[in-house]
Amino acid sequence: MNYINKCLLFLLVSVSFVSIAQKKGDAKSLFEYQGRIEKIQDDKVVLIGSASSVSFDFKGNSCSISLQSVENHQNYVSLELDGKYIGRVRIEKGDVKSFPITVSNDNKTHHLSIYKATEAANGGVLFAGTSAKLVESATSKKKKKIELIGDSITCGFGNDASTIPCGSGEWYDQHNAYWAYGPILSRSLNIDFVLSSVSGYGMYRNWNDEHLDEAIIPDVYENLYLNRDNSKPYDFAFQPDLVSICLGTNDLSDGDGKKTRLPFNEEKYVSNYIAFIKTVYKHAPNTRIVLLTSPMVSGEKNVTLVKCLKKVILTFESDKKHKPIALFEFKSMSPKGCGYHPDIADDKVMAEQLIPFFKKILNEK
Repeated sequence: MNYINKCLLFLLVSVSFVSIAQKKGDAKSLFEYQGRIEKIQDDKVVLIGSASSVSFDFKGNSCSISLQSVENHQNYVSLELDGKYIGRVRIEKGDVKSFPITVSNDNKTHHLSIYKATEAANGGVLFAGTSAKLVESATSKKKKKIELIGDSITCGFGNDASTIPCGSGEWYDQHNAYWAYGPILSRSLNIDFVLSSVSGYGMYRNWNDEHLDEAIIPDVYENLYLNRDNSKPYDFAFQPDLVSICLGTNDLSDGDGKKTRLPFNEEKYVSNYIAFIKTVYKHAPNTRIVLLTSPMVSGEKNVTLVKCLKKVILTFESDKKHKPIALFEFKSMSPKGCGYHPDIADDKVMAEQLIPFFKKILNEK
């Protein structure tokens, strides 16, 4: 049974686990969704991409949420209550389960956000309802929007070893996209965001594959689930004011040292990057694009990366239809997360570097 069929089956099971407002049929306006998600029915939703989320306001001190990992393994979400991070929750494989949320003993209105901590490659997380007494959210001011395209660094891979140490469990047990650099800076700037990122993927090849057996970001970007399945295209309804692209770490990687690895091909990297930017413009013609270097690339490799990115930018220099493409260079770091990836502290450093740069661009007329 595939995961969507499983979702539909368990939706029937969870009919009783809805709020009074949902039963009245007016819950459509009471849930807010962000990121790459798939709506099923009755405001049930599959969270797909890293940091994709569902949020709602509720009144009182009683709240439970119904979640399911729709793959045959555990998954994770991160929770934010009233603007404060309250932890990462492990969702074991199996049926829909209820997770209680501890709320202060008052009759105030609260805001809960549920973020997918893992990435698209780890399978979906089904949000199947809440027991809370939902109330309508106050009308929020229209926010600027940003899309962050990237690889494991953008996903938040290996940044949270607070419960399972690095090297233990599965490769996604330390994922926490809530604390990836993109969501951190987005919260700081009070902007809406979507992450379009896949661990291990590059612009023309992957960290250990020469684009022979595995996909690359340009192959999957237009597909909702960020995989080769093009039967469910991404609708691109989210129109970002700024698109950030951080790809190159895996293209420049030496692989695992066992599988054949060819020398880095600057021409392929640059030509693929140019074609990919044209794809981004096709779906978001009014956006401003920023190309990022990698905090995990240094020395001669970083010199090569910067040179290639400048070639890409130069190609679009005479393009009058779109806003100028910018370049941002991270300061190199020695990441302290799992698998030589940034940990949460490193992600905060990356976000702090980007915040003034992105703020200036977003405020430009």
